[in-house]
Amino acid sequence: MIFLNNSSHISDVYVEIQYCYDSVSGSCKKNVQPLSLQFSMFAFMAFAILVTITGNLLVITSIAHFKQLHTTTNCLILSLAVCDFFLGAFVMPCSAVRSVYGCWYLGDFVCKVHSSMDIMLSTTSTFHLSFISVDRYLAVCTPLLYRSIVNSVTALLMIITSWVFPAIFAYGMIFSNLNLKGSEHYFETQVQCVGGCTMILSPASAAFSTIFAFFIPGLIMLSIYLKIYVVARRQARSIKDLTQQIKVEDGNGSAVSRKQERKKAKTLAVVVAVFLICFTPFFLCSILDPFIGYSIPPTLTDALVWFGYMNSCFNPFIYAFFYSWFRKALSIILSGKIFYRDSCRMKLYF
Repeated sequence: MIFLNNSSHISDVYVEIQYCYDSVSGSCKKNVQPLSLQFSMFAFMAFAILVTITGNLLVITSIAHFKQLHTTTNCLILSLAVCDFFLGAFVMPCSAVRSVYGCWYLGDFVCKVHSSMDIMLSTTSTFHLSFISVDRYLAVCTPLLYRSIVNSVTALLMIITSWVFPAIFAYGMIFSNLNLKGSEHYFETQVQCVGGCTMILSPASAAFSTIFAFFIPGLIMLSIYLKIYVVARRQARSIKDLTQQIKVEDGNGSAVSRKQERKKAKTLAVVVAVFLICFTPFFLCSILDPFIGYSIPPTLTDALVWFGYMNSCFNPFIYAFFYSWFRKALSIILSGKIFYRDSCRMKLYF
């Protein structure tokens, strides 16, 4: 009960507190919000989920179907799109319900699986982008050695590493409760309740996980693309006649100029930049929150989580804007020509 004094009289204002489970002791408090706000939140999140799933499914279909796109770099992009697709299909829907209502109705085990998958997929994205950066560095800076270093086996090892290590890291940390190490008392007394799925990190786990999953890979990516930029500028100044550029072979054995390799690097640098912009605020809050007494508002943390999710929604638009082959593949898919015989052999670029 809250007493309000409006200078003329005192009135009692009863504020109804709703719980996730009304009949369960120790239940979490439910977010009480106007229906209009709940509808707006669900509409936005549903749209983001739909775009994320559809856009990345189109990227997956394009690269998997058309043989001309079966290159090392595109295999990494395909695997990254699968990662983004999983995020949209399995993580974002559950997070949407939790964000709107503040409750988790699927039990503690599914909560741990959801949190682990969320961490794993974000870490998997950073690993993929790091390997893509290395691939572009080798293609632009050491073109004569690129084909001997980067092949199908190398690509497979990159993809396996990008999935296995983040999975071990995420599921191992959550299911062993290493994320709570040193902050168990705070979690049990201030956070834990029935119907909640709030993940907190102790100071030690926050420092280690954010540095391992984001800051080190982020610095690697920035350093590599800075080097690529310097080398590309030097190459551009040294090449006067584009028709006499040195040719390197792509995954299908056709000639691809150094200029095209630099363009690919530029496009993927945009992908990396968008990723860093979307996730840096969240990871900064994650590493700071335990050291300032968990004083960052949960609403702000949740908003930053969704801002990070939007990265998976943006990637297909980046490919559509920069890659002519994706636009052509998209046209073929939407027109139904993908069902034609030998459509997988259609030329998307020359």
